[in-house]
Formats: sequence, C-alpha cells, structure tokens
Amino acid sequence: MAIKGVLFDFSGTLFRVEPADSWLRTVLDRAGTAVPEDELLHWAQRLEWAGALPGGLSPRMVPPHLAQLWADRDRSAELHRAAYEGLAREARLPWPQLYGPLYDRHREPAAWAPYPDASEVLGELRARGAGVAVVSNIGWDLRPVFRTHGLDASVDAYALSYEHGVQKPDPRLFRVACDALGLAPEDVVMVGDDRRADAGAAGLGCAVHLVDHLPAAERPDALRPVLDLVGRES
Repeated sequence: MAIKGVLFDFSGTLFRVEPADSWLRTVLDRAGTAVPEDELLHWAQRLEWAGALPGGLSPRMVPPHLAQLWADRDRSAELHRAAYEGLAREARLPWPQLYGPLYDRHREPAAWAPYPDASEVLGELRARGAGVAVVSNIGWDLRPVFRTHGLDASVDAYALSYEHGVQKPDPRLFRVACDALGLAPEDVVMVGDDRRADAGAAGLGCAVHLVDHLPAAERPDALRPVLDLVGRES
C-alpha cells in the first residue's frame, strides 16, 4: 500500500538547535556580560555535557534527584523547564541568573535552523498531496519556529507531547497525529532520529524511517529518501 502521509519528528530530524557556544554567547551578550572566548567555550562544554541544551546532546549522566523529572520532562511545559534548568544548574555556572534566560533562548526561532533538505522535502510532499504532521516530545509551542522559517504551510497538523500529556514512544501520540491527518497508521511513515521514541510508531502500525541526529552541515540530504516512499495523489 502506498504511503499517504508522513509524521516528522522536530529536533534532530527537520530542525537542528544552535551549538552550545552560540547559545551561551547569545545569552551572555544580552546580559551585558563579557567573557573571554576560552572561558565561554569551557562553560558551554560543561552545559553540553550536562545535557542542558534541549535538542543538543543527551546528559552524560542524569543526577538521581533529576531522574524522574527527566523521564517525564515532555509531559508538560512546567516539567520541561524544570528538567532542563535543573540540568543547567549541574554545570555550576558562575552566572546563576542565566539559567532561566538560557532556557528561554532555546525556544526562540532564531535558535533553530532547518536541515538543508527540509524545505525541499516538505514542499514536494505538499505537491504530491501527502498529509504531513509533526510529532514531537517537547515542552513548548514549536509552531513559531516553522512559521519563521517558512515551513508552516507544508505542515497539516502538530502532535506535541506537552499539549496531550503523553510522550513518545507511547502510541497514543502517534494516533493523535494520524487522526489529525485522517489516515490509518498503515498508510503513514514516521520519520525521526530517536531509535526508541520515534520507532514507537511501529507499534501502532506505521512504517518507520530513521535519520541520524547530526549537525545540519553534516546531513544535507537524509530526508530525501522519504520521497521514494510516497506516491503522488491520483
């Protein structure tokens, strides 16, 4: 049976968050705090190792006092902020006033860039009449990111974990997306970078296509094979 719809993950699939040094530099500049480059890179690396940048590297180790919060972080906006600000505090920055602004920065559209082939693939899916939904484990509204980068017109629906209180790989979130497209799971492919969370769509009956979570410059065309799975509307 031909695939009629595509579910896309957000971070690491369609978009990539800015590097940790750019993230920290932006917030320091806004605070009027001048820091030597080597010192900035040191603290950015500590934040990255802590897993404090959503969309960046996972934590090297989740501290026991944050373990449950980390496991449930995408179920609500409050849990998401608490988890990532908690991880940022593990980096022991010398600027404790920056933990909130760092979290706020990663939600800005300017903190994200689409993968090089995202616009082309989404546009071609629209031209073929395929349904497109974004299914993301996230704690905030990513729709402005799509609008700012000109990709919102190619997305029919969003299934965001914090809006439904359920996170991937729970099949209920994929069901929300399929229902929004008016398609049976067997007619849909899930495209994502997480071999546990995104592959959970298979339990609902969706096909799954996995890509690698790499910097955008290192992954120019990993989304294009999805087009081979989707036919044109007759």
